[in-house]
Amino acid sequence: MKVVEDKMIDFPKARLKMVEEQIIAKGIKDPRVIKAMKKVPRHLFVEEALQAQAYSDHPLPIGEKQTISQPYMVALMTETLELKGREKVLEVGAGSGYQAAILAELAAKVFSIERVRVLGLRARKLLYDLGYFNVEIKISDGTHGWAEEKPFDAIIVTAGSPVISQPLLDQLAIGGRLIIPVGDAFAQDLIRVTKTEEGFRKEDLGGCRFVKLIGKYGWQEEDPNA
Repeated sequence: MKVVEDKMIDFPKARLKMVEEQIIAKGIKDPRVIKAMKKVPRHLFVEEALQAQAYSDHPLPIGEKQTISQPYMVALMTETLELKGREKVLEVGAGSGYQAAILAELAAKVFSIERVRVLGLRARKLLYDLGYFNVEIKISDGTHGWAEEKPFDAIIVTAGSPVISQPLLDQLAIGGRLIIPVGDAFAQDLIRVTKTEEGFRKEDLGGCRFVKLIGKYGWQEEDPNA
């Protein structure tokens, strides 16, 4: 994907409007999250033909049966992680790379996993082109996590899972937060898990709908890279 600007659309103005009407107006309060959403050029993370819709209040297709999440959901999940700036974060499901870019604005280091090679390679190149050198992306089954880099202060899963992956729980640091959509293939509840010295505390943050999380500890499907 080329990093280009459509001369017919005022993308910075559209981005500011998105933040005011879809993020702040819906209750997102963390000033760091709001600042990141104002900064990251969401339109560059979708195909050029869809850039005019990039700041609309809905998900968009990015190919390979995957989507870039609704802006509000990105902001909500990010705010829920309560990032302060020094954290090591794991993202399961790099997709377009947009969520990783938001995280990169808010954390010290982001490790992102994408199972679909073409998406992972595209996201990696775009993130580097935009200067996000604190993001690493690997092509793998994200439900296993990234054991070599554990523990993580925060983990975000950007696809719906039937269960909470035990490897992800194991890779959380004490005090760390995991945010994951859990449910069936059509609708999920957004669950936040906090790891404490005594165990895990779970909170249900409400309903959501994501594409399926494919992998050993998610939904089983054919390998797209085979």
